[in-house]
Amino acid sequence: MNYDVIIIGAGPGGIFSAYELTKKDTNIKVGVFEAGHALDKRRCPIDGDKVKSCITCKNCSIMSGFGGAGAFSDGKYNITNDFGGTLHEYIGKTCAIELMKYVDDINMAYGGEGTKLYSTAGSSFKKECITHDLHLLNASVRHLGTDINYVVLENLYNYLANKVDFFFDSPVDSVEIIDGGYRINCKDSSYTCKKCIISVGRIGSKWMEKICNDLAIPTRSNRVDIGVRVELPYEVFSHITDELYESKIVYRTQKYGDRVRTFCMNPKGAVVNENTNGIITVNGHSYEDPSKQTNNTNFALLVAKHFSEPFKDSNGYGESIARLSNMLGGGVIVQRFGDLIRGQRSTQSRIDEAFITPTLKATAGDLSLVLPKRILDGIIEMIYALDKVAPGTANDDTLLYGVEVKFYNMEVDVNEKLESCHKGLYIIGDGSGITHSLSHASASGIHVARNIINEL
Repeated sequence: MNYDVIIIGAGPGGIFSAYELTKKDTNIKVGVFEAGHALDKRRCPIDGDKVKSCITCKNCSIMSGFGGAGAFSDGKYNITNDFGGTLHEYIGKTCAIELMKYVDDINMAYGGEGTKLYSTAGSSFKKECITHDLHLLNASVRHLGTDINYVVLENLYNYLANKVDFFFDSPVDSVEIIDGGYRINCKDSSYTCKKCIISVGRIGSKWMEKICNDLAIPTRSNRVDIGVRVELPYEVFSHITDELYESKIVYRTQKYGDRVRTFCMNPKGAVVNENTNGIITVNGHSYEDPSKQTNNTNFALLVAKHFSEPFKDSNGYGESIARLSNMLGGGVIVQRFGDLIRGQRSTQSRIDEAFITPTLKATAGDLSLVLPKRILDGIIEMIYALDKVAPGTANDDTLLYGVEVKFYNMEVDVNEKLESCHKGLYIIGDGSGITHSLSHASASGIHVARNIINEL
């Protein structure tokens, strides 16, 4: 065998698997294959000057490469079982929390020291939310910031560089079962291993589906989250973000009974583009460095859609909506909340005259031509509900960027070791459909590494 363990994907799950494997056994031979670039070569061409919008690079440096899609995120690690995935259903609630805390310790040791750990415990805001039929989920939140998150990843890479073999810009075409292990096939070469860990993230959803079909690994349909990214003045949510930083608030709409939630809150942050399989969607970042901070706060409002038989392609549904946005706006569309309520398209002049400066260059347009009515009605209802606990949320000049889509892989059938029906083949992180966050994905990597060490 070329390797004891091959890891496909160098996102959080893959990184923490490699870290724990080499910590527990200094003689173990590990190879890590990543379709994207090394960390120091991940550069988005959008500079705001010559390149103002996404040019659909073959490999999106925001979404793939060492660190995965979380590398340029705002670096929030939520230590909780209340959201971020269902890892606890496989390994137990206590184990999941312990692993997330262990991941936090590693982050602190590799450059995250001095960052703040926020908590919703004992917050008076929880009671205020309930008064208005909003529900604040419990969590401890470590906020690294996009800048410190990069430093942590850089330090982890420097630690791993001489302990594992990294293959960047090396997408894996297929995985084969062979006698005593597995063979992974790249464009011009093949490698073998005793154990294989697949950690391809959300961007690897289509590839993961192909592998599951090839190897007859059972899967279950998952959901897709569709919505918008809200941008407003920092002061509107400052009484919440100064205390909690990240507030996961859930609301059940009166009209349809759908659940709408806040997601990825970025105080003094910026709205950014994402390229997922050639589709341009929107996300948000924030920094610890005051010199990089803005006067705005942004967060997503997402409506989760679960589909029953006979429809199974939830990601395809989300992609079709995102493509419609790209068709109408050439990318991301931005609209003032006041224009949306009045049923009129935003124009660039009205955006320019607003009492808020957008942090992303997007096409002024009409989101009602893109988002299904049921989803849009839920978002509007949620904005008015949030306005009761954060007055100013429903102001005319609040900006809505669309669309934001969170694609979830089909949930892969694995056991309590996160091992598939094929012994020695593990599927972890967001690519498994089980985890939906940095902390859960990282914890799943640690969990699998410990199981492999015990077996080897």
